Amino acid sequence: MLSDDITRYIDLHRELGFEFRIQECLLRHFARFADACGDDFVRSSTALAWAKEAPSPEQRRERLAFVRRFARRMQAEDDRYELPPARAFGRLTRRRRAPHIYTRDEIRRLLEAASRLGPRGSGRAETYVTLLALLSSTGLRISEALALQLDDITTDGLVVRNTKFRKSRLVPLHPTAGAGLERYLALRVRRCVEDTSLFLSLWGKGMSYSTVYAVFLELMRSAGLRGEPGTPGPCMHDLRHTVAVRALEAAEGDAEDITRHILALSTYLGHAHPSDTYWYLQATPKLMAGISEAAERFFAGAGS
Repeated sequence: MLSDDITRYIDLHRELGFEFRIQECLLRHFARFADACGDDFVRSSTALAWAKEAPSPEQRRERLAFVRRFARRMQAEDDRYELPPARAFGRLTRRRRAPHIYTRDEIRRLLEAASRLGPRGSGRAETYVTLLALLSSTGLRISEALALQLDDITTDGLVVRNTKFRKSRLVPLHPTAGAGLERYLALRVRRCVEDTSLFLSLWGKGMSYSTVYAVFLELMRSAGLRGEPGTPGPCMHDLRHTVAVRALEAAEGDAEDITRHILALSTYLGHAHPSDTYWYLQATPKLMAGISEAAERFFAGAGS
């Protein structure tokens, strides 16, 4: 019963246009936990016990918030649903986490860790190397990369369909990225599976976000780029931030040239407005040096 209600709740949000990816993963995990406790609906004590298992205070607060929203919705249909206390683990705050801008060496170490994935001969290592390299070179959202189909690969680049803003776009590839994708495709064709997803799991099906992210964390720890579970560290979405920052660092010219570059970058990343791209930018020594030089030129000109 609880699982069925959660499915209806998820489907409702998907119909309204929400991706609801993380929420689905956590709510289904809660459903399994509640089922083991013999619950057919949300009980406050069970929700608190489940949320308490999260490795960090922020994750406990987030878990509780997800269950509360679900329980509040279901109370309209079934008064047996209990509403857990809102601040049992403190107040849920939303702060912008400073993104981690990966260095070339860190990306190399991540890809090297992926290349060691087993089982040997399964193609799993090649799949993760190609997926992570593609994220690192294009700034694709992980949801966009996992949704790619074989016929989305064209001579002009990748066709990313029905993105976050329900639009499609063409993502040109650097020659090195294109070559890496071709090598992966040559291996993928040998698997002779019916599924048309670009990236396949060991079972010949499209890969799930939850599995990919779990493997990503495993790779980051084996590469020495993250600490133990529950400790903060670089995440997969930071690869998108890195692409945006490195692209801006490579931009040359005057203010008008930079403006055109930002507009092109915004389109490439699939943003509705350039202001959305600003969210992905982070101060780096190279960017700050460029800002300093531009300010010196401006004030020197104003004083002459």
